[in-house]
Amino acid sequence: MKKHEAEKSTAAIRLTRRELDVLRLIEKELTNRQIAEALFISERTVETHRKNIFRKTQTNSVIGLIKYAYGHKLI
Repeated sequence: MKKHEAEKSTAAIRLTRRELDVLRLIEKELTNRQIAEALFISERTVETHRKNIFRKTQTNSVIGLIKYAYGHKLI
């Protein structure tokens, strides 16, 4: 396994339960506002979770994020 791949696989372990909740709702194509309402948190908190998810998974688009999530069996 290459170093980069190893870093990506360990990143999956570091996603919090709430980040996984947000990830599942992103997959369902919900907006930040809809995610916030579903999880009873503010839109700003959703934005922070999204930013952290992208950073931890080293992705920079929703498509890349969903591919990563399926590849690592997160959703």
